[in-house]
Amino acid sequence: MDCLARIRELLVERGMSMYQLSKKAGIPQSTLSNLFIRYNAPTIPTLEKICEALGITMSEFFKRDEDDNGNDEKKLISEYHKLSQESRLQLIALLESINKK
Repeated sequence: MDCLARIRELLVERGMSMYQLSKKAGIPQSTLSNLFIRYNAPTIPTLEKICEALGITMSEFFKRDEDDNGNDEKKLISEYHKLSQESRLQLIALLESINKK
């Protein structure tokens, strides 16, 4: 698997910049930039920080859907990550009220 391509894919899905990722993950921006410039795979500890900042597990990072059945879920998760904390809570309340019907 191309880890760098996967990181880029996840950043695009979340509307997140490399700078935002570096801040959220607690990784110097120069470290992330060097990964892409030198085309090196991140170390496991670095990848763990990246996954945590992206709100996914390492398993989810490496999991690839074989079909398109997960596209709705991916889109929902992608949009969720773009929301403010207040909007996330409102969305959860809405989903809970829909499920009660």
